[in-house]
Amino acid sequence: MSSVIKKVLPMLDRILIQRAEVKMTTAGGILLPEDSVPKEMQGVVVAVGPGARNPVGSGHLPVAVKEGDRVLLPKYGGTKVDMDDKREYVLFRESDILAKLE
Repeated sequence: MSSVIKKVLPMLDRILIQRAEVKMTTAGGILLPEDSVPKEMQGVVVAVGPGARNPVGSGHLPVAVKEGDRVLLPKYGGTKVDMDDKREYVLFRESDILAKLE
């Protein structure tokens, strides 16, 4: 079985987000250590689940974001997802996302 992840399809109201890249150098060209740079609090939606189940009837409740949207994230939380392309992906519930950026 191959360990390469080709596509991630979130379940229910979960959303896969690629965190924005953190600048590791200052304007003067000084390299900063990873521990001293805060996490970037925004990202781009990569994949969206079908939505939470509708408690009243059948089907799913629609999700407020779509692929390609920029969103504001909480400082802590989410589930880190490791893929082979060396980017940082995090899985959040729809209710954890703070705002949609335009």
